[in-house]
Amino acid sequence: MPSHLVGGATPGEPVDNRPSPIAPKPVLQTKGLTKSFGRGRNARTAVEDVCLTVGEGQVYGLLGPNGAGKSTTLKMVCGMLRPTSGQMLFCGHPWERRDLYQIGSLIEQPPLYPNLTARENLRVRTTLLGIPESRIPEVLRQVGLEDTGRKRAGQFSLGMCQRLGIALALLGQPRLLVLDEPTNGLDPMGIEELRRLILSLPEQGVTVIVSSHILAEVSHVADHVGIITNGRLAYQGALDRSVDLEDLFMDVCGREAR
Repeated sequence: MPSHLVGGATPGEPVDNRPSPIAPKPVLQTKGLTKSFGRGRNARTAVEDVCLTVGEGQVYGLLGPNGAGKSTTLKMVCGMLRPTSGQMLFCGHPWERRDLYQIGSLIEQPPLYPNLTARENLRVRTTLLGIPESRIPEVLRQVGLEDTGRKRAGQFSLGMCQRLGIALALLGQPRLLVLDEPTNGLDPMGIEELRRLILSLPEQGVTVIVSSHILAEVSHVADHVGIITNGRLAYQGALDRSVDLEDLFMDVCGREAR
């Protein structure tokens, strides 16, 4: 097993006795999180015994092959699916529906009205959630869409639509932002714009989970990673810049396959 997949020192190597940095307070923890679909012989377990820990101020990259269970896990965190078993903790207490006011998300396609402007799309959301309209110019600045004027969302590029979707998720000033495959379909310019936005969020008090199967993109933004394969969390830890993320990913997935 590669040495970077396990804790402790290799025999014969010097031990680092320096004190470990203080871990940030967890914003999200899952314990034994499991989701099965169907019953009896037709039952299929999509996520099994997943134990995530996402610290405050982190950009946590959730990695895995297509169909590994990333989206199912995030849908449970965002209240879109009910866990079959296990526990979720948000800011130290058992996850409740009211915590969704502090969890912003962009899962699948942004929920936009194509015939409305960016500002009008945001105004619909503030009305529904009782959020002050003063938040609208703030989030438009955050995502770099303050100058779109009367241009309708249906005329936006895919990257602009993704950023408007994130603006919708940020309206309620969430502590946690969940992004599922946010760079899918984006051109290099759109990817770069989204990358800058994600990196700016922890400085504004927002912890981010970003799910992707594009390893190179996650390596640019994440400081911690978890790797899910076959529905199980096979690896979790700080992103060591001296370790090639692709090598780590292939080692973990290969080990689980064996």
